[in-house]
Parts: sequence; structure tokens; C-alpha cells
Amino acid sequence: MTNLSRRKFIFASTAAAAASILAHGCSSSDSTTTGEQSPSAAPAANVSTSANAPKVETTKAKLGFIPLTDAAPLIIAKEKGFFAKYGMTDVEVIKQKSWPVTRDNLKIGSSGDGIDGAHILSPMPYLMTINDKVPMYLLARLNTNGQAISVANKLKDFKVGLESKALKEAAEKAKADKKSMKMAITFPGGTHDLWMRYWLAAGGINPDQDVVLEPVPPPQMVANMKVGTVDAFCVGEPWNAQLVSQKLGYTALVTGELWKDHPEKAFAMRKDWVDKNPNAAQALLMAVLEAQQWCDKAENKEEMCKICADRKYFNVAAADILERSKGNIDYGDGRTEKNFANSMKFWADNASYPYKSHDTWFLTEDIRWGYLPKDTKVKEIVDQVNREDLWKKAAQAINVPAAEIPTSSSRGVETFFDGVKFDPEKPEEYLNSLKIKKV
Repeated sequence: MTNLSRRKFIFASTAAAAASILAHGCSSSDSTTTGEQSPSAAPAANVSTSANAPKVETTKAKLGFIPLTDAAPLIIAKEKGFFAKYGMTDVEVIKQKSWPVTRDNLKIGSSGDGIDGAHILSPMPYLMTINDKVPMYLLARLNTNGQAISVANKLKDFKVGLESKALKEAAEKAKADKKSMKMAITFPGGTHDLWMRYWLAAGGINPDQDVVLEPVPPPQMVANMKVGTVDAFCVGEPWNAQLVSQKLGYTALVTGELWKDHPEKAFAMRKDWVDKNPNAAQALLMAVLEAQQWCDKAENKEEMCKICADRKYFNVAAADILERSKGNIDYGDGRTEKNFANSMKFWADNASYPYKSHDTWFLTEDIRWGYLPKDTKVKEIVDQVNREDLWKKAAQAINVPAAEIPTSSSRGVETFFDGVKFDPEKPEEYLNSLKIKKV
């Protein structure tokens, strides 16, 4: 694989101008940054293609993202020149207002002024393929871990943590007062919804009867907590860290505690775009995989956070992203973790590989909560949407060592924090064993 530090920088401008550009690249986002300014990252490659770049059918693609740290691989692939390196010189990485907007823009595609692919919640390509009749391909997992469930300060006395059962009393009191405890999630049937539901149900709380789950766009989570619209939320970073920094609430748990190295976001594209542009799709995937490797290196974390923090992308202080990206967690209630083993991973421990067994769990949970019919042909739809074969082809093209390319579609039996096990070969058995469910 090409080593970033060995590539030559090519500048068309004078040495003085180049120095100015590099100096700007070292600065972090602040209130003076304008929306038109790009975060200045010294490009990892110029627009000329790499020797192993495929002959692309188009150099253009429109990719969406939500302001969350796990969108970093797409942002870095753009800003560090990985897309251009593999011939995709005209890729746009476009901020989306919410997951429903991401879905709708994927449905219309770039030909209708939408997008071709996106940083996306892992279940969404399946929900779109099944419910919206827009065939999608899931090309890579963008990360594992890195989300959290946070609660308002008013719930501190309940000492809610990894166990949710302490909230049952609060939920019952709210119902008795003819009120409701509101828990914010980002998209019905998406990962945050499923983490919240699993956590509540494990504590004996029925998420459809005892509380109200309310979809809220990730960037609006903290504001909703501030005005008391929601009592808890599940979302990715930097919004949990920002809640703590503003002293509005605390992190009850990070989701790596719920399920060690759980799958989270994905890189997905419209099936028709990939089928029409197979080489361009491979080039995009090669760039994303290389960006994931870059993002996972400790020495790149600070630069990654400065780039993503810019107004063009997240519009937050880099400090709101950095510490949790390093695995340093201030829960906001006196608990702290340093170098947390289950913090966000982009590449390590096969984080990028789209295991079909994980998608099987997502579909099983969506059946559990009524988002998909019970007779959904899980294996058939996973085989249709999950393109682990394209991941492998892209990984081989950028010389990923064979030892880092999984040989199985399954990571095996998974164990959750409450001792429940999921065998991807027996999803019905898992579903039948669960006490709280809609099915």
C-alpha cells in the first residue's frame, strides 16, 4: 500500500503561497471560518491517478454525510486527495440535514439533484431496498463503536448507566402524571433506534409502551435536551461530548459497552449507479478504505478532527471531537475512561469489513420492532444488498495484506452486555428468545 509520508507534494503556486496554504491547514475551526472556506489539509496526492487506479467510467459522484465523527472517512478521502488519487477527481461530499433527507436524496439520485451514495446508518440500505423499492448496495462498514446514550441532568439521581432498569420508575412516574419520558433517536429502524430499544428492553422497559421514541436529527440533539424536549438520546459523536461540555447532561453508556465492536455506519450507493459505473465504484471504495486506514492511525487523529470540525463539515470545536476519538471519555458524571478499548474504530479489528452476519442482526431487530414483516427473507436480501465481494476486490487493489481480509461472511456468535447471544445462523431462535418485542 502507498505510504502517505512517501508521496511527493506538488504545488503549482509559489513557495510563499504554498507555505500560506500549509499554515492555514494547521489551524482549527473557529467562529471566523466561513462556509465557503474549505478545511485546508495538505493533499495526500495530486489529481493524477495512481498506477493501480481503475479506468473509471466517470470522475463524478455525489456523496452525502451527516455531521458525525464516523463520516470522517468520506471527508478525509475528499480532503486528503484519496478520491482524486484513484481517478475520482470530481467527487462532492455534501452535508445532509437529517437521515430522512439522506434517504430522500438517495431515492432521487444525482440525476434529480440528489446524491449517488452516502455515509449511512447500516440498516438504511435494506430499509430503502425493501420499503422504498430503491435497490442499494452496502459497500463497506465505515466504523465500529463510537455512539452513546446520554441522559439529562435531571435524571442523575437515578444513576442510570449501562443498566436502564433505574429508568423504569421514572418512566412510570411520568405516565402517572400523564406525561411521557421522551427518548430521541435519529431514524426509525436505524442503528441509534436499535441501540436505544435494546438497552431499554434489557432493563424491562418497553420502548413502544413505557416511553416515547422521537426522531431528532443528530445536530439538533443537544438543543432539544437544553430546552427539555427530550430526556435522553442516542447518537454518535460529537454530540454526546458536546452535551457534557455544555453541562446539560451526561453519558450513561457508550455503545461499545452494549456490544463490543458493534457495527455502526456504512458506505452505501445506489445499485444502478454501481452497476453502471463498476470501475468508478471500485475507485471510490479504494479511496474510502485508504481513508479509513489513515483515520485509524493515532498520529492522524488531531488532524482528522481539525478537518472535520470545520464549518463546512461539522461546525463545532475540534476539542468536541478529539478526546473521544482518542478513546478518552468524560462521561460527565464523574466517570472517566482513558484509551477505552471499545472506542470508535475505522479499520482495526476488521472494522471496515461488511460482515453479512451483522446485517442479519440489523434485519432481525427491525423485524423484532415491526419495521420489517416477519416473513422477510433475511438471507436473500442480505446477499442482494451486501457487496462484501466488492470490498474484497478494492482491498486487494490497494494491497491490503491477506491477513487483514476476512475469509468468512460471519464474525460468529455475538454476545451482548446482558449475556444474550445472537447466532447469525439461527436468527429466528434469537428472536423467539426475546421477551419484549412487537412480533
